[in-house]
Amino acid sequence: MKPEIKIMPNAGELARAAATEFVNRAVTAVRANGLFSVALSGGTTPKSVYSLLASDPSLRTQVPWDRIHFFWGDERHVPPDHPDSNYRMAREAMLASVPVPAANIHRIKSEYSDAQSAADEYEQVLRAFFALAPEALPRFDLVLLGMGPDGHTASLFPGTDALGERKRLVVANWVEKFNAFRITMTLRVLNNAASVIFFVSGAEKAAVLREVLEGERGRFPSQLIQPTDGSLLWLVDAAAWPKRERR
Repeated sequence: MKPEIKIMPNAGELARAAATEFVNRAVTAVRANGLFSVALSGGTTPKSVYSLLASDPSLRTQVPWDRIHFFWGDERHVPPDHPDSNYRMAREAMLASVPVPAANIHRIKSEYSDAQSAADEYEQVLRAFFALAPEALPRFDLVLLGMGPDGHTASLFPGTDALGERKRLVVANWVEKFNAFRITMTLRVLNNAASVIFFVSGAEKAAVLREVLEGERGRFPSQLIQPTDGSLLWLVDAAAWPKRERR
């Protein structure tokens, strides 16, 4: 299935469009199955989306908060109260101010000194929640992703070992540029989602976005997000959309 691309005039409109997509998917999933599972992303644009969902009455009142289960697609190897924590960002922007049961918030235990132990435990969390058979994959209703200026997504960075992982659901991925581990869901999990939405904002992303969408396949981790049986939506603001030269 070809990805859908929506270009918004600015970052604010991108955030509103993303929040609306979130609401629509949540309502649809809860009506069909009684719950909605979502893997959250870190980053500036997702933070704006989460804040809108929590603070805008026209959005907040539509969200079936008590039927949503929140997971994280990736996490930094830091404690949950650290400024770099994706969990902390989501909690401060949204989760602390909406009526979500504590049992519905499934964070990565990134405070563990051993990042692989955190990855192992989170994989077991996924297996238990989705009641997975040994070879089965979790199927999230929605996965939210950003894209870095190097074309990475989640914590799947160019040239890292996690890109080749074919068995695990969650791994501790060593990222040389940060001299640190990142804990991340693997491609096989992300690509099994019913719906994936990318957020891309800012002129500094335009060049790599063109390469990701139009260039040679396989150069960037973001190109490897190709849902096997689901939809893929790119929400892009005008600043990030590649400019075409006039002929």
